Amino acid sequence: MLGHYLRSQFFTNIPAPTKDFSGHTIVVTGSNQGIGLEAARHFVRLKAAKVILAVRTVSKGEAAKRSIEASTGRQDVVQVWPLDLCNYASVQSFAARATASLDRLDALVSNAGINVSAFDPAEDNESITTVNFVSTFLLALLLLPKLRETSLNHNKHAVLTFAGSFLHLVARFEERKAPNILEACADPETTDMSDRYNTSKLMELLATRELAEQLTQSAKPCNIVASIVNPGSVRTNINRNQPLLFRAVMFVLLLIMGRPVEVGGRTMVHPCVAGQESHGQYLDNCEVGVPSDFVGSDEGLKAQKKLWKQLLDKLEQIHPGISANI
Repeated sequence: MLGHYLRSQFFTNIPAPTKDFSGHTIVVTGSNQGIGLEAARHFVRLKAAKVILAVRTVSKGEAAKRSIEASTGRQDVVQVWPLDLCNYASVQSFAARATASLDRLDALVSNAGINVSAFDPAEDNESITTVNFVSTFLLALLLLPKLRETSLNHNKHAVLTFAGSFLHLVARFEERKAPNILEACADPETTDMSDRYNTSKLMELLATRELAEQLTQSAKPCNIVASIVNPGSVRTNINRNQPLLFRAVMFVLLLIMGRPVEVGGRTMVHPCVAGQESHGQYLDNCEVGVPSDFVGSDEGLKAQKKLWKQLLDKLEQIHPGISANI
């Protein structure tokens, strides 16, 4: 694992995307900074017709829009829409707007995520679980009909991709042993916040694999390619809410080993280029990668099925009837 990580960070060339996205409409969440911003910049540079920056703070999104327009020379492509993944109503509002107003949706790049050190409630769970997992899949399932419609109307595949992490490899994921995984994540008495980000990325990986399988088996005609990406270690400020000492150590490590943020952005564009062979896959270094041994084990598959059922139950409570979108 360490050898692969070091080779990836120091010796692997991440290719710059060159695909022509003319006519495409793409949503990138968490795109006012970091990897999401750079991915959006690539899409605009590559001639996408409409790129929607889905951001929590609109003023920061507008600043990102100006940055993209200045660097690409393209106007009237970027739009800034509010999306607060800490708030289920905001997610539903965003999805309703997209469904009603967009002629097409070629790709949803679910990049947004957080990493905090303290147990901080958001909706009915802890904030990392809510943002990185529950709300992320709430948005994805709400936008499935628009993605499906686009794939059929334009005789092409639509893309649904998520920002994962190699840190799923070290997740302890003790919550899988509880009768209800999401309820265990919401318990401040038993939660291990030192493992929560890693666990959220493992849960995201498991749910992506199950969603891809469900889409493949769905009776509804569609061509949606679902995947999850490991961007590697990238020089972003995702650790801005961590303690000072942790931030200082990570700053030094990323200065030495981290990928430039523009390169990290390339990895989030890759799923929109990868094609059908990426469906249900963990993408690493812009190719199909190998997830943890746990993910491929019998125990991992059991946890995947259990987690997916409990996630769908939760999403049905939030938005009744959402399961029918699959």
